[in-house]
Amino acid sequence: MIRLGWVDYTVLLLYLAFVLGIGWVLRRFVRSSEDFFLSGRSIPAWIAGLAFISANLGAQEVIGMGASGAKYGMMTSHFYWVGAIPAMVFVGIFMMPFYYGSRARSVPEYLKLRFDEKTRGFNAMTFAVMTVFSSGISMYAFAKLLELLLGWNFHASVLLSAVIVLGYIFLGGLTSAIYNEVLQFFLIVLGFLPLVLLGLKDVGGWAGLTAKLTTVATNAGYPAGAWSESWRHLDSAAANPMGVEWFSMVMGLGFVLSFGYWCTDFLVVQRAMAADSMAAARRTPLLAAFPKMLFPFLVILPGMLAIALHVTRGTFLPLMSDGTPNYNLAVPVMLGHYLPSGLLGLGLTALMASFMSGMAGNVTAFNTVWTYDIYQSYLRPGRSDAHYLRMGQAATVFGIILSGAAAYATTRFNNIMDMLQLVFAFVNAPLFATFLLGMFWRRTTGHGAFFGLLTGTLAAAIQHGLTLPHGATPGLKGGFLGAVVHTYPSEMAQNFWSAIFAWTACFTTTIVISLLTQRTKSDADLKGLVYSLTPRQTDRGLPWYKAPVTLGIIALGLTLVLNVIFW
Repeated sequence: MIRLGWVDYTVLLLYLAFVLGIGWVLRRFVRSSEDFFLSGRSIPAWIAGLAFISANLGAQEVIGMGASGAKYGMMTSHFYWVGAIPAMVFVGIFMMPFYYGSRARSVPEYLKLRFDEKTRGFNAMTFAVMTVFSSGISMYAFAKLLELLLGWNFHASVLLSAVIVLGYIFLGGLTSAIYNEVLQFFLIVLGFLPLVLLGLKDVGGWAGLTAKLTTVATNAGYPAGAWSESWRHLDSAAANPMGVEWFSMVMGLGFVLSFGYWCTDFLVVQRAMAADSMAAARRTPLLAAFPKMLFPFLVILPGMLAIALHVTRGTFLPLMSDGTPNYNLAVPVMLGHYLPSGLLGLGLTALMASFMSGMAGNVTAFNTVWTYDIYQSYLRPGRSDAHYLRMGQAATVFGIILSGAAAYATTRFNNIMDMLQLVFAFVNAPLFATFLLGMFWRRTTGHGAFFGLLTGTLAAAIQHGLTLPHGATPGLKGGFLGAVVHTYPSEMAQNFWSAIFAWTACFTTTIVISLLTQRTKSDADLKGLVYSLTPRQTDRGLPWYKAPVTLGIIALGLTLVLNVIFW
């Protein structure tokens, strides 16, 4: 347990006062439901860009990527350089014109405009469940941090995090969440940079770290570079700790999960939709891509340092009941080990900021989808705008209550990133197939989209229910259908294949049923919703640093260089 000084407590309290103060100040700008849910579409591109990356920079990223860095090593960088940047470029150049141009208030509402009501309803409900689980993961990580570092009661910590996030979202809506996310972005950078620099200095720099990671790899029965190289050991699932080969990495993570998350998840799309113009909305994910590609050095390296110290210096990480290291605690333990008073307060504040960011992002997405796509569409249509504003505020309250319940389910996983990718495999993977066909094939029908989504989600459930990761018992981690037909080397390998099955099932089912059913939308109805029927966005007249295509090419080029360096 860590002892905090008065300086550390002062930093923490100042941060909490500041985030609640932002909500209090911005409450007077919330006059309509669009102000509450979409910030009145008034956010500048650079602020929307930082919020776009920060909304994703929750506990699942900071704690989860640190945990994955310890559990899987440098291969975790694929979640950025393969599993994020290409998709962020794609959504900025190709997909934001549809989202922003259609004036849809949410991703499910876009599905209604493109397909039909039942497709919107199915996605709204699955997305609402996913945001609750994601918010719960952030809540769990926050509570475990305070329990480990400060000795606080786990249940009281869950309640504290819920009250703080509820306070500033209830007051200021999405605008409050966005401006807090910008603050949280800078806090995370300032809080984690000293940790990485001090840790690297202690182990002898990158060369010293790779030498220690060689011991980690060989002790676990893998080739020497399995924890310090990203691509070299993907020729066989047995040659790396993640238990995947190049196909499941590229197809499962790089294509299905990556594009499924960044292109269809309303949590991040909502930030771009709040931008003040179409050009700003397109630049939002592209501007976010540049800091995003550098985040492996802030969030993965602490986990790699932790496992290196754990193996070479004796037990460094706390152990779970089954004797395996609790990878989720890699980053908190590193903070307590390296940071002195003052810097420790800043580091803990950075962690707290990541939890608040993750929770707030999911809760603002949840209250929008619940209010517009479920409550207004099916329960109470035709009410006043003030009524829906009040419902959005009420949805914030019960969304956080449901997140608290999800936090307790997370205790079954020793790496919260494993659980998060499992949720994405069920929801985002089939949804990406639906979007891909809907946006680029005008023949796709509403029946095809709905039954494709249903089939994709069922395929993920069946594949998960018939398989297990190595060492797991049937239950939440799979095998719940009775027979176990395949055992994967890791939870992550199982997640990648669940996503592949879900996407493939949705893609093929949607095509077959679309060919067997009649279109109900004319070309005129689909203008602005399908690529071939939508006027192209032009970058003519824009300086290079504002042109989406130019920014996208630069981002992809830099990402390629990073992949080669850490091959």
